[in-house]
Amino acid sequence: MADITPTLIAKLREMTNAGMMDCKRALIEAQGDLNAAVDLLRKRGMATAAKKAMREAREGAIAHYIQPDSRVGVLVEVNCETDFVAKNETFRGFCDQVARALVEDPTKDHEAARVEIVARTGENVKVARHVRLDVSGNGLVAAYIHTGAKTGVLVEVGAGSEATTGRDEFRQLVKDITLQIAAANPLAVTREQVDPALVAREREIIAQSDLIKNKPPQAVAKIIEGKLDKFYKDNCLLDQGFVKRNGEITVREHIASVVKLLGDEVTVRRFVRFQVGEAIAAP
Repeated sequence: MADITPTLIAKLREMTNAGMMDCKRALIEAQGDLNAAVDLLRKRGMATAAKKAMREAREGAIAHYIQPDSRVGVLVEVNCETDFVAKNETFRGFCDQVARALVEDPTKDHEAARVEIVARTGENVKVARHVRLDVSGNGLVAAYIHTGAKTGVLVEVGAGSEATTGRDEFRQLVKDITLQIAAANPLAVTREQVDPALVAREREIIAQSDLIKNKPPQAVAKIIEGKLDKFYKDNCLLDQGFVKRNGEITVREHIASVVKLLGDEVTVRRFVRFQVGEAIAAP
């Protein structure tokens, strides 16, 4: 039998908000497999979906750099050992330096700068991951770093006309989209972009949940489709309730209202959202 440690139980609790004993029992049944234990708790209605919930005990900051013409942008996560250093101006300066370098010269080696910051802070510092977005066609990239630099967003939004990208209404829309992604943490822009394996896993969890036990077949099918529809609305950017309007309208509806004002097409092409300490793995 796998060693079910208090640390592992605490990790599962952090991921699911389920009770300690429920977490322990799930881990025992799953033989220590954390992801399998999450699924077991969800099937029993004891946990909600855990998106990108596998976390490592890391500190650090998210930084970005956008090219002056807004056609190239980078989002980067830099890790250190303590939150004290993560808030240090010298460390933050290094993060900004790395982000800018990755835009201006992606091949540049920042090892010397990293070694210097290690010496100055007395902590291990590493560039954990980065994403660079280059605009294709008409459009721009934008970024948002939430207060504290623990969460960051990078997004590419396209337009039918290049002139549209210079309009205040378009730029405000892009800003709103970055704030939406930071706050609501979507998995994809549209339903079609969600990983089919993730959808299949969600369908299986719903199908085996206590919610549909002893229900007639016709009711089961409706419940599954209804739950999947809610899953999409929670996790697809365009289907989410628009946070700035307290969910009164969807993001798709908000974009449509701006499109009407601009008289041009607008497309959210892609985005990335980083959170410090988040494992680099598919949810």
